[in-house]
Amino acid sequence: MNKFDVLIVEDELRIAELHSQFIQQHPRFNAISIAGNLAEAQRMIRVLKPDLIMLDNFLPDGKGIDLMRELVSDKNAPDVIFITAASDMDTVREAVRCGAFDYLLKPISYERLQDTLHRYLRYRSSINANDNVSQRHVDEMFNLQAREMTYRNLPKGIDELTLDKVKEAFATQEIYHTAESLGELIGISKTTARRYLEHCAALTFLHAEVVHGKVGRPERVYRKAG
Repeated sequence: MNKFDVLIVEDELRIAELHSQFIQQHPRFNAISIAGNLAEAQRMIRVLKPDLIMLDNFLPDGKGIDLMRELVSDKNAPDVIFITAASDMDTVREAVRCGAFDYLLKPISYERLQDTLHRYLRYRSSINANDNVSQRHVDEMFNLQAREMTYRNLPKGIDELTLDKVKEAFATQEIYHTAESLGELIGISKTTARRYLEHCAALTFLHAEVVHGKVGRPERVYRKAG
């Protein structure tokens, strides 16, 4: 699987290094560098061409929101997770207008950042899946960015982070899994994998079909629903 390069723009080195260490723990993300101010960030964006920026707002030579305004007109601009102590509505509104994928208030919760990264992976998988999209596909992309698909009232035995991993395993409709193959892929038991697969099938995210294996035993196979 491809990794997404992340540029961290943060003037407090200790915080920047914590962000970097956290990012490096995720197998799909790579923290490529740290920029301590806007000028460094602009140069690194041009040279390194990151996929994603973790952008602080208050920097020694200006504000991160000004960098976001510059990026709006660039169709190849990286996505932005905006991180700031600014909780005023004007800054929030401007960050949304400039297309921030998410807005995290300092001091950030790394559990919350983990959720953001998982949603970002689903978002990127979604926008890369097809050239032509349906209304359902568009709704899914906007819901992911707006955090409306946060899983509320999950049934007992289903947790959000594992459910995200299960959904990431079905990036396209060509991918299929059994409970055994999914369990091996994401590191859960076959029984647990089957529980998540059945939950996704009940939500119509996955479609289940029965096939016969090499020894003739029927087996349930799951694919992403069309």
